[in-house]
Amino acid sequence: LADVRLLHERFEPAAFRQELAERHEAWVRAGEDDEESLLDALRRAHHAEVFRTLVRDVEGCITVEEVADDLSALADALLQTAIDWCWARQLKLGKAHRAQPRFAVIAYGKLGGKELGYGSDLDVVFLYDDEDEAAPEAYAGFVRKLVPWLTLQTRAGGLFDIDTALRPNGNSGLLVSSLKSFAAYQEGRGSNTAWTWEHQAITRARCAMGSPDLVARFEAVRQTVITAERDHASLAAEICAMRDKVRQAHPVPAGRFDLKHSPGGMVDAEFVVQYLVLAHAARVPALRLNRGNISLLVGAQDVDLLPPGWGQQAADAYRRLRRLQHRARLDEAPTQVDPATVADDTTAILRVWHHVLGGAPASV
Repeated sequence: LADVRLLHERFEPAAFRQELAERHEAWVRAGEDDEESLLDALRRAHHAEVFRTLVRDVEGCITVEEVADDLSALADALLQTAIDWCWARQLKLGKAHRAQPRFAVIAYGKLGGKELGYGSDLDVVFLYDDEDEAAPEAYAGFVRKLVPWLTLQTRAGGLFDIDTALRPNGNSGLLVSSLKSFAAYQEGRGSNTAWTWEHQAITRARCAMGSPDLVARFEAVRQTVITAERDHASLAAEICAMRDKVRQAHPVPAGRFDLKHSPGGMVDAEFVVQYLVLAHAARVPALRLNRGNISLLVGAQDVDLLPPGWGQQAADAYRRLRRLQHRARLDEAPTQVDPATVADDTTAILRVWHHVLGGAPASV
C-alpha cells in the first residue's frame, strides 16, 4: 500500500507463475516441499494477488470487467501451478505414469466467461487425453488428490470452492473423463448424450489449462456443439423451461429486485445470449467466440439478430447490473434492490428477451 506503483499495475500471470516455480525449486532443493507447506504457499500467493486487485478496484483504477479479467487470470495461473506441484508429488511417490500429464481443466460459468468475482466458485470439468492403459486409474487418483489441494482450508486460509456438477452425467458421473468420451457425450454420439442445458453451459466454456493441442481439441468439440443444427422453437422452449427452474430455485421477496435472478436481471441476459449462440452460431461466425455476454449482445446486434441499438443497450444494462452486484458483494451487502433503481436496465434486457425468445420470460 505504501508503493503507489501498485495502483498502476495489473496482474501478470507469467511472472506470477515463474516466481512460484522458482520458490518451488528452492523448496525441493532444501527438502522443504512437504504438502502442507505447498498448500499454504498457494493460498498466501492467492490472497496477496486478490488483495492487490482489491486495492486497484476500490481506488477506481480498474473497471469491473478488468477486475474479472484479473481474478480469472489468477485462477487460471493457480490451477496450472497446483497441477504442476501436485503431479510432481504424485510422480515422486510413484503414482504418476508419465513425467508430464496429458490433462486439461475446462472452465465453465464465470471462470469460463472470464467474469470471476471475489469468492466465486470455480465450475470446472477435468479431462485427460492419454492412451496409456494406466491413464484412467492414474488420472482418477490424481484428481482425487488435486481437489483437496484446491479446496482444503489450511492455516493460511482457503483457496477455491470447486463445483464439478457440469461433468458428464453430473454428480453421478466420473470426476475425470477422457477427452474422447467427453466429445461423444457432448456431440450426441451413443446412447448417453448431453442435455440442452449442458450445451447452454458450453457456450461459455474454455480450456483454462492444458497443452496447446488439448486446448485446440477441446475448442473443436465446443465448436461442433454450438454450430450443430437445432430446431429453434424447441430450443427456445427448453431454454425457457430451464429459466423457470432457475427462477423457482431462487425466489425473490415481493417488492425487491434480485440483480441476478429477477425478470430482466443478469440471468435473462445470459440465457438470451446462450440461445443466440446455439441457434445461430452455425451461420454467424461472430457468435462462435467465447467473448463474454456484453460483447456477444453487441455482436448479435451487428449481424441484425437484434434491432439497432437494442444489443448495445442490453449490454450496457448487463454491465451496470454486474457493477451493482460486484459492489454489493464487495461491501457484503444484499444483491436485492429497489426495482425502481434499475427500471431502465430491466426494460432493456426484457426487450431483447421478448424479441429473441418470444413473450415474457418464464421468470415472470
